[in-house]
Amino acid sequence: MSTQTSPRIQPATRGPVGRVLSNFGFQILVALILGIVLGLWARAIGPDAAGNANGLAATLDVIGSSYVTLLKAAVVPLVFAAIVASISNLRRVRNAARLAGQTLLWFAVTAFIAVSIGIVLGIVIRPGERAGAGLETGEPHTVGTWWNFLIGLIPQNVLGLQVSSSVDGDSVSSAVGFNILQVIVVSAAIGIAALKAGRKAEPFLAFVESFLKVIQRVLWWIIRIAPIGTLGLIAGAVVKYGWEKLAALAWFAGAVYIGLALVLFVVYPVLVKAHGLSIRQYFSGVWPAVELGFVSRSSIGTLPVTERVAERNLGVPRAYASFAVPFGATTKMDGCAAIYPAIAAIFVAQFFGITLSPIQYILIVVVSVFGSAATAGTTGATVMLTLTLSTLGLPLEGVGLLLAIDPILDMGRTALNVAGQALVPTIVAKREGILDLDLYNAPRQGLPFADEADDADEDVAPGEDGAGSSEVDEQREPAAV
Repeated sequence: MSTQTSPRIQPATRGPVGRVLSNFGFQILVALILGIVLGLWARAIGPDAAGNANGLAATLDVIGSSYVTLLKAAVVPLVFAAIVASISNLRRVRNAARLAGQTLLWFAVTAFIAVSIGIVLGIVIRPGERAGAGLETGEPHTVGTWWNFLIGLIPQNVLGLQVSSSVDGDSVSSAVGFNILQVIVVSAAIGIAALKAGRKAEPFLAFVESFLKVIQRVLWWIIRIAPIGTLGLIAGAVVKYGWEKLAALAWFAGAVYIGLALVLFVVYPVLVKAHGLSIRQYFSGVWPAVELGFVSRSSIGTLPVTERVAERNLGVPRAYASFAVPFGATTKMDGCAAIYPAIAAIFVAQFFGITLSPIQYILIVVVSVFGSAATAGTTGATVMLTLTLSTLGLPLEGVGLLLAIDPILDMGRTALNVAGQALVPTIVAKREGILDLDLYNAPRQGLPFADEADDADEDVAPGEDGAGSSEVDEQREPAAV
């Protein structure tokens, strides 16, 4: 009895207009423009008679904050499953210790280059001296110090949960949060313990990998509504701060974005070319993750996309990528932990008329290279900035100067973060001779994210549809994003 294989259903071909409208980058651009327009409109309406935000402003704020809440809700299970799975996957990689060491080394090298660029830009552009008048200072809500950072590594409970209570008159409210550093420590400990347990831990590791797939699917759904969240976030920033405060910090914002652009479009391409790889293929491969990082402002939220493009576009073996990319999403922050704190610290010193010594510039480099784990892949870089300021002995009130434009800067910072988180595994894999060059150089299909139909492709046997087996004996997904 013969069996027939059902033909694979091909997606419907879109026309030029359909391709443009369905393009993720186009959707984000439209959301940015609409967000600015609606934000200006809501700001022009002004508050109601009671001093409360008008209906449009309140709606935009809810849209933006709800999207961030959705991303945060997925952080703890995603980080736990990703780190445990990534550590366990090291057992499938030859020379795992060497790969881990090379990954850390290149994290440090690229961070050193990025922070050096940030320092030079801060000295040359001198944004603190050019800041407009009327900027408000204030104590930051979160202060990063080396002492607090070390204490924060000690888990208070297995999930890293934190409960806080506040009293307002006769009412008492409680809130539950999480310390992502503690989640990372707990996850790493469990992953290492599972490795040591050997075959007895196989059912647990299989469950974690399946759980990670489920969480990633949920995150895909959140990703699909990113343009809506972007509209609310940008509009909320315009309503809250207006153009006056934004214009006052134009030189600072310009310095940060120049630094981000130099690293992304000069330093990274030089490193790619120095390793004999195509710059064009790198950018076309990593761009979906860069776009989502720009929108979500979260390296953790972008993690599934970053890992996918590293594997399917850039040719990094899955077993190694599943370790290096999650590890980078929590510690590799060229934008948030190198360029931004360097320029911001120099800005604060210039604004308050403080002259930095050569030793303090060296401290900026040290903090950026070794303290990037303090950012922990979450939205914002206030902790890293306060860690830098406290190490240098600069006024922490300076953080309040920069809050007005932080959401706008955070978009560019995170975009650079995720580009670097995909770059380092690619470089290390090329240096170790395990990079799939055929996949790296393969023509792109122009699809920024995988559809649900791609899940069926994950079980295709090696060699089918052009897929090949990797040197780590790990089955690879066949299609490039």
